[in-house]
Amino acid sequence: MSWGERSFLDSRPNNTPRPRSSPETSALRLDYKNRPSSSASLRLTRAKARAAEREREKTNRAWTSFVTMVHETGYYDLLGVSPKATPEEIKKAYRKLALKYHPDKNPNEGEKFKHISQAYEVLSDPQKRDLYDHGGEQAIKEGGMGGGSSPMDIFNMFFGGGGRMQRERKGKNVVHQLGVTLEEMYNGSTRKLGLQKNVICEKCEGYGGKKGAMEKCSNCKGKGVQVKVQQIGPGMIQQIQSMCGECQGQGEKINAKDRCKNCNGHKVERKKKILEVHIDKGMKDDQKIVFSGEGDQEPGLEPGDVIIVLEQKEHPILQRQGNNLVMKMNIKLVEALCGFRRTIETLDNRSLIISSQPGMWFRSAGSSALFLVGMPIYRDPYEKGDLIIQFEVEFPEKHWLPEHFMYQLERLLPPREDVMMADDMEEVELSEVNINTQQKNYSREAYEEDDEGPRSGVQCQTQ
Repeated sequence: MSWGERSFLDSRPNNTPRPRSSPETSALRLDYKNRPSSSASLRLTRAKARAAEREREKTNRAWTSFVTMVHETGYYDLLGVSPKATPEEIKKAYRKLALKYHPDKNPNEGEKFKHISQAYEVLSDPQKRDLYDHGGEQAIKEGGMGGGSSPMDIFNMFFGGGGRMQRERKGKNVVHQLGVTLEEMYNGSTRKLGLQKNVICEKCEGYGGKKGAMEKCSNCKGKGVQVKVQQIGPGMIQQIQSMCGECQGQGEKINAKDRCKNCNGHKVERKKKILEVHIDKGMKDDQKIVFSGEGDQEPGLEPGDVIIVLEQKEHPILQRQGNNLVMKMNIKLVEALCGFRRTIETLDNRSLIISSQPGMWFRSAGSSALFLVGMPIYRDPYEKGDLIIQFEVEFPEKHWLPEHFMYQLERLLPPREDVMMADDMEEVELSEVNINTQQKNYSREAYEEDDEGPRSGVQCQTQ
């Protein structure tokens, strides 16, 4: 308030009511303590007073914003830094935590790794950080600036390895054949498999040497590959792309004196990994068991998978057909006609006695089934397939029975079928034939005919 305005207010009659406070008069009263002493201030207008008040409010808002700058500190607490941390301190904290909680080292800390990456994504971006400081995580969500990248993408961007990181996102899978017996697939089993794999060097944390000593390869300009052009003819050139020999395709290299003594600058070290392969009941031949992320580690790359492919070994007695088991059983002629009792061993070391009634062989057409004695159903092991037994009858040797007993045997067996002979029929006798010998003779005759030249068919012509 100026001196002139104060004199005006004080000179009003005593019975004149005092005017109510208005924003303008309030501004004048607030400005009273800082009244200038010059006569020019007497001509201060209300417009200038309002402008001064707006400037003061702007300053107060800026100070209030500074005092309450950080709305919440959840992201800062995740990274273990203060709200006043510099970008370099935030980057350093993320590097340490990302390597510690990476799924390769801590498979059970995937959710922790996800939250750490999300916090770094926000705090490493000045615009997102300012929005988070003023409105917290809710402001990030409402502003549509959260969850833009996956945790592995952020990790790969941070630990990027030049041109190779841009070409590959995930390492190669390792496929291993594992021979298993039919008993292991029937009862279930656990096998331990030892693998040699590359893991990120713990001493240098995947840098390959001292921090900051890594430099871009001058030979390939950080691309990891070299392109050579050579002329192969008049007006014809050929481009050959090959891996850079200086940096071994990494796009960067480190001096020998600065290399890590543990990994010799390779960023990874060789270690043995023991995998427990759980073979569940009912698994089948060629079925795959996948260990995600157990492949070779490399900075800037998501590790590949280790894929175990089951290879069923041949069983001396049983054959598998889906969920059923098939076995062959030789029985004698007397057993087929008069019945038998046999003992069979199951895959879970049980002994079963099977028996047949006289004449059953003819009714069953040569095969029988034992229900629920086959393979367990995968992921439903209380349900099983069947055991199918295929019978093969062993007939007695030639002349095993004297001819004078043949008549008596025939009387005991079911009657044979009579054949009516006609005048135009010709009677011949059967003779024994060795099938293997016959097939060899047929193959030799066909080979001799091929030597004489083709008898017919399409012939190729050359022009």
